[in-house]
This record gives sequence, C-alpha cells and structure tokens, in this order.
Amino acid sequence: MFDINDDAKAVYRRVEVLTGPGRRRRWSAEEKARIVAEASMPGVIVSEVARRFQVCAQQVFGWRRDAQRQIAPAAVPAFVPLLTQSVPLMKAASVTAIEVKLAGAVVCVPAEADGVLLTSVLRAVRASAREA
Repeated sequence: MFDINDDAKAVYRRVEVLTGPGRRRRWSAEEKARIVAEASMPGVIVSEVARRFQVCAQQVFGWRRDAQRQIAPAAVPAFVPLLTQSVPLMKAASVTAIEVKLAGAVVCVPAEADGVLLTSVLRAVRASAREA
C-alpha cells in the first residue's frame, strides 16, 4: 500500500494496489468436492468455510446443490399406484371396511368413518414408520 500526500488538501490518502489474477477463478472438480465436503460436515457453518477459501457462500450452496443433483438425478415425486380388486357390483354395495396398506402396516377403517378419522390414523402410521 502506498501513502499519497495530496498537496491541495494536505490530507493523506491510502491507495491500495490489487495484484493477482484479474480474471475469474476456475475451480477444479476436486477442489469443489473438498469445499462442499467440508461445508457439509455436521455443525459447520457454510459462511465460515466459504470465507476461508475466499468464495462466496452462495457459490458453495450452488456447488452443494449441483452435487446433490448428480447423486440423485431427477428425483421426481411419483403417485402411488392404486391397486383395486375386481368386485362384483352387488358386493361393492355391502363394503363394511376400507383396508389401506401403508408403510408396512395394514389399516382397516370402517366404510362409514369420516375423513378426519382416516386422516389421523394414516398420519399416525406414517409417523411411526419414520421413527423405526
């Protein structure tokens, strides 16, 4: 850094000369992977990792998003197929229960049950499957 005396104002000003590459930096795949791996560790703050490598935190988030897309490409949610059994029309009118298979459990709900009961039962089954 240079100190310059401006004679007209008799005030010192500091001039900073930047050296180094004036172009965009190119990061190799290995460098990106190392930075993303370090930023993905539990308890690590991405901003601190980005500052240490002199990268914008958003760049690290972008690299992490790209890495996740490469691991799980096109993870598009799909609908669960509805499997039905052919039931004669006369027997269909006498259905007394609805049977739902969800998360390895079979739930039998009375046909006249309201939607609130069915919803609460299915949520309970799904929540217990996550815990296991």
